[in-house]
Amino acid sequence: MAPKSEALDQVVRAVDAAAVLISSTPEGREIAGRLAVRLGAGLITDATDVAADGSTVQSVFAGNWTVKASVTRGIPVITVKPNAISPEPAPAAGAAEELDGHDLLTPPRAPGSSHRAESCEWAAGARPRRPSSSPGGRGTGGDFSAVEGLADALGGAVGASRAAVDSGWYPYAYQVGQTGKTVSPQLYIAAGISGAIQHRAGMQTSKAIVAVNKDPEAPIFAMADLGIVGDLHTVLPAAIEEIKKRRGVGDLRSVSRGRLMPC
Repeated sequence: MAPKSEALDQVVRAVDAAAVLISSTPEGREIAGRLAVRLGAGLITDATDVAADGSTVQSVFAGNWTVKASVTRGIPVITVKPNAISPEPAPAAGAAEELDGHDLLTPPRAPGSSHRAESCEWAAGARPRRPSSSPGGRGTGGDFSAVEGLADALGGAVGASRAAVDSGWYPYAYQVGQTGKTVSPQLYIAAGISGAIQHRAGMQTSKAIVAVNKDPEAPIFAMADLGIVGDLHTVLPAAIEEIKKRRGVGDLRSVSRGRLMPC
C-alpha cells in the first residue's frame, strides 16, 4: 500500500490535481488514507455521489441516513463505492496527460518496509468479482447449488447473508452486510434473503435488485426493483435454464430485459 500511495502522491503534486477519486475497496480505502496523510488533506470514504464542486453524498448508519460532506482542507481524497455513479456524457472531453520518468511511478521502498513480489491466481472454481452478484440466505436451507449455478450462468459472484454464514453454510469471506462486505453490483439477486437492515446496509446501492423469497411480506421486497414470490430452488433453476438457452442463441440482452433484471 505504501508504494502505491507514494506514487499517487507524486502524481497528484505533478499535475496539481483538484481531487483524487479512488475505488472504495479495502485496498483503495487504505491507499486513500495513506495518501490523505501524505497530502495533509481531508478524506471522505464510501461516497455514492460526487458533485462538480467536490461535495459528496454518503449513506451512513446502516443506510438509514444520507449525508452530504465536503473536504475543507487540502486536495479532496474521496473513495467512491463501485458502480455507485453512472458515467454520463460531458460537454468537454478530458485530456490524457502522460507522465515521464521511471522513478515517478516506481517509488523507492521506505527503510524497514517489507517487500513482496509474487503472483496470485484464482483457485479452480473460484469466482472473481463481477458486475452481478447472487447472494443466498436462510431460505437456501444450506444448499447453495442453485445460487452458485445462477452466478456461473450470469458470470457473476456469489454472496451470503449473515444468517447463512452463522449457520456454517458459506464462508465469512462471502458475507454481505453491515458486518461483512459492502457491494454495489449492476445486478443483485437476493435469493432466500429476508432483507434485515444489517444486510441492506451492504447492498442497497446496487443498480438493480431482484428478490426471490417465499414470504410475500419479506422486507427485501420493499427495496427490490423486481420481486418474485416463490421457492428459490424452483425459480433459480428455471432462470438458469432460460439463460443458457438464450446464451446459445446469443440473446442474453433479452434476459436482462425480462425476468432477471428490468431496465
